[in-house]
Amino acid sequence: MFRQNKKHLQTNLFSLQNSLPKTLQNEILNSEEYAFYELIFCNICEEDFSVLYSDIPSRPNSSVNCLVSALILKQKFNWTYQQLFKSIKFDILTKTALGIYNLGEVPFDESTMYNFQNRLVSYYVETGISLLEQIFDNLTAEQLKQLKLKTDIQRTDSVMASSNIRSYSRTQLLIEVIQRLWRMLDQDDQELYKSEFAHYINKTSGQYIYKLNVDDISNELEKISVLYHFCKHNILPKYKDKDFAKIFERVYNENFTEVESKIEVKDSKELNSSCLQSPDDVDATYRQKRGMGYRGQSINIVETASKENPINLITDISVNPNNIDDAQVLNQRLDKMKAKTPDLNELHADGAYGNPDVDEKCDKHDIELIQTAIRGNMSDVPIEIVELFEGNYQVNCPLQSVESEISGKRFKCYFNNEICNTCPNLNKCPASTRKRGMVYSFTHGDYLRNKRLVRVLSLPPEKRKIRANVEATMKEFAYRMPNKKLKVRGACKANHFAFLTGIAINFGRIYRFKSSKPAKPAIKVTKVAVSFWLFVQSKKKLQIIIDYLKYWEFTKIFL
Repeated sequence: MFRQNKKHLQTNLFSLQNSLPKTLQNEILNSEEYAFYELIFCNICEEDFSVLYSDIPSRPNSSVNCLVSALILKQKFNWTYQQLFKSIKFDILTKTALGIYNLGEVPFDESTMYNFQNRLVSYYVETGISLLEQIFDNLTAEQLKQLKLKTDIQRTDSVMASSNIRSYSRTQLLIEVIQRLWRMLDQDDQELYKSEFAHYINKTSGQYIYKLNVDDISNELEKISVLYHFCKHNILPKYKDKDFAKIFERVYNENFTEVESKIEVKDSKELNSSCLQSPDDVDATYRQKRGMGYRGQSINIVETASKENPINLITDISVNPNNIDDAQVLNQRLDKMKAKTPDLNELHADGAYGNPDVDEKCDKHDIELIQTAIRGNMSDVPIEIVELFEGNYQVNCPLQSVESEISGKRFKCYFNNEICNTCPNLNKCPASTRKRGMVYSFTHGDYLRNKRLVRVLSLPPEKRKIRANVEATMKEFAYRMPNKKLKVRGACKANHFAFLTGIAINFGRIYRFKSSKPAKPAIKVTKVAVSFWLFVQSKKKLQIIIDYLKYWEFTKIFL
């Protein structure tokens, strides 16, 4: 049964914090942990998590704001679970961040934390909704409002987030799946099929592969294919409801094909980057980037970038298979980005984010996509397309300008042959030779692309470097991923990592901004001020002596 945590709103007069000296109490109030309590803990909407609990009257849940805040602190300080629980039990500042006032109070135990995360994963798998994403969006919206940050200019980039899995070769992966299928069988079936599996169950997949020569791999694949075919038709029907049976069937369909009731091994060229990379992470995909291979997901980040902002915050996060192009990710996220920050009109990105679909979507939302680099080759002859009014364009080349004509679904413009013949770049010109002259054909999409390509050239030099600072944000994520490898597996847990880290990064920026406000100017000390202070101090001492003598004379009467 769901119940909100309002206990932290009622402070304890005899709490541990109140029992400390005044100086230490002030240090707690000025600490980062107390700021976390005010900015994050108190603003977590616990109602969003009520869907994880039963509606039937039963034992109430542990404090959701404590659980979520603990996960954020874990990402912020890059703690292990052991370090997290130790801090919750014994560290005063951590208790302060979680709204706990008694030293002996522990808001939840370790099993509760793990069960809570399992509930989050199950809900994500069932509905596709990330509750931590909702927390991130709500907190960020309030932070942008309170700090009055401008969101008209933003920047984006992505970082590879490899899954915490072993890197398998194709043959080793097939053997590993066979071995795990064997462990899934009940004892009777293991006795029944022991002879079929005997060749692979006495060694690990790594040990088995180690003794194979390169020339033996093709023959080994043929042997494995026979066993896979046997398992598919004789064993799998009995275990079809098991989770691993689905993994086995996926590997079977990706690597083998049946031709006239015979199995054949697919050529390695037929395999794609979405094939299973490991039985431990069914969501991981494969991608090569700058000569390195990654198995896992990618995290795309968008943050504010206006120079008028005292700080910039992350506004949008998405986790995607790493074999999806950045431009495709941006095309999917633009609607949400515009909904969250309606005044967005300028987005800075690198060369991977531009394509015709993105151009159309940006045009729809009145967003100017500014690329710091261009993917592909540029034309040797600069051609500029200018829209005069809807459906009418002017095409400019170095020697002449011509208005376009509608020709079916495309636009055409005809250049003067006499002028073209004098052009030194005639052989490199993208226009084609026709009877009427040199003709240049294009679509509205070509106009949008041309507009994107030349847009960065119209910016002042200092504004062309706006995108570069997003690399610092990428490093803040990468810092928590040694060798760009997550400590978790699966798309859902990668999603949770990304949003918890995003909340922690935004909070860190806000705290550093607020704590770095300039101190009050010191009072200028002059000789007059020093003399006056000494005069006051001497008067105080004289008055103390007079009062003492009066008291002594008074007491002598009664002696």
